[in-house]
Amino acid sequence: MYHYMKFEQYNISPLIKQSLDELGFRKPTDIQYKAIPSILKGDDVLAIAQTGTGKTAAFAIPVLHVLLRRDRFNVRKQVKCLVMVPTRELALQIAGVFKEIGRHTPLQILGLVGGVAEEPQIKKLEKGIDILVATPGRMFDLCSRGIIDLSRVDILILDEADHMLDLGFIKDIRDIQSYLPARHQTLFFSATIDEKIKALAYSLVRDAIRIQISPKDPVAKNVQHSVAYIPMDDKRFFLERLIKEYPESKILVFVRTKVRAERVFAAMARVGIETLTMHGDKEQTDRLKVMRRFRDGEVKILIATDVSARGIDIPGVDYVVNYDLPDVPENYVHRVGRTGRGTARGIAVSFCAPEEKPLLTAIEEFISKPVAVMNIDKEDYVSTITFTEDIPNTNWQLLIDEDEREEKTKKRKKK
Repeated sequence: MYHYMKFEQYNISPLIKQSLDELGFRKPTDIQYKAIPSILKGDDVLAIAQTGTGKTAAFAIPVLHVLLRRDRFNVRKQVKCLVMVPTRELALQIAGVFKEIGRHTPLQILGLVGGVAEEPQIKKLEKGIDILVATPGRMFDLCSRGIIDLSRVDILILDEADHMLDLGFIKDIRDIQSYLPARHQTLFFSATIDEKIKALAYSLVRDAIRIQISPKDPVAKNVQHSVAYIPMDDKRFFLERLIKEYPESKILVFVRTKVRAERVFAAMARVGIETLTMHGDKEQTDRLKVMRRFRDGEVKILIATDVSARGIDIPGVDYVVNYDLPDVPENYVHRVGRTGRGTARGIAVSFCAPEEKPLLTAIEEFISKPVAVMNIDKEDYVSTITFTEDIPNTNWQLLIDEDEREEKTKKRKKK
C-alpha cells in the first residue's frame, strides 16, 4: 500500500531526495505514487488528475532524476524536457516547482512566457537550458527565429491539456510535434476527460499508462465546503467580517468579472482592508508582482477572476471564498482546488445570492454531493451588515463545523 512507502525508499538521485526532505515531502500522494514509476521507466502517461493532487511533483521528480542520470553524457546543454502549459502564471509556477525539487542538481530550468522582455530569456537559453516550461506564443516565436532548438527533446509534458483546448491551443499542441524528434516520451495531464481530450491524447501518446485519480469525486477530500445564502449587495459585509475574524489567514476571493474584482477591491479599501486583484487586464509585470506579494504574505487577500484561477498555485491558502458563484460548474473545482493542496487542510466558503441558486444546483450536480449550508440567524446577519470592531464575533469555523455535523447526522438517519 502506497501509504507506507516514503520518498527515501524510491530509487531516485540522493540530490533529489535531499531537496524533497527539505521541502517536507515525505510520502507520495496518489498521483505521485501511480505516475512516478511509469515515468522513470520511460512509458508514455495519460493522467487525469484534478488540481491540488500534487501532479506537478508527480512529473517533476522523475523527470529531474532521468535528466540528471543522462546529464553526464551531454557535452552541450540542450532542451531535453519541454513542458507546455496554457497560462503564464502556470508556466512560472511549474518552473518554480522544478527549481525547488532540483535545487541541488546542476540542471537548468527556465519558465518562458510572453508579456515580459525577451532579452534575459534569450541569454539564459544561449547558456543552455535542460527543462523549458513555456506558453505557446513566446516559445513558437523563438523557435521560428532559431533561438530555441527542440530537436533533442526526450520528454514532452502537456499540463492542463483541457484548459489548453478551452483556450484554443489545439493547433499549437499538434504543431509542436514537427519541432521534436520522432521518438520521445509524452506525459499528458488533464483535470478532466471527454471525447475531445481523449482523441487528442491518443493522437500524441504511444501505449500510454492511463492513470485516473478520484474520478467520482472531483474535489480534493481535504477541503471543507460550505455555502451561505447572502443577497448580492450584502456580500461585501460578510467578506469584510471573514477577513477581520481571520487576520492571519491567506484568503483567495473569486469573482465573476474584472469589473467585479475592482469593485470588491474598492469596497475593502473603504473599510481599511488591503487587497490585491488578478484578472485579464493586468500587464504581465503587474501579475508577477501581485503573485509575489500574495505568495510572500505581504498582502493576505487576493481577488481573482476565473481567467487566473488555474495559474494561482500559492502554498498556504487557508480560505477560498466564492464571492460570486462561477457560471461553469467545473470552475468551482478549479477555484476550491487552490486550498487544501497536497496534505494540507483547506476551507471553501461560497456566498450565494437568490439569483445564483441555479448555479449552486449545477455545482452540486457536478461534484455529486450537496454543499453544506451555513445557517446565519437574523441577529447575526444584522450584526454583520452593521459590523464594527465592538460587535462580538461569531466564529465562522464553528458555523462551518456545525453544518458539517448536521449533514453527517442526516446521512446516518437516512441509513
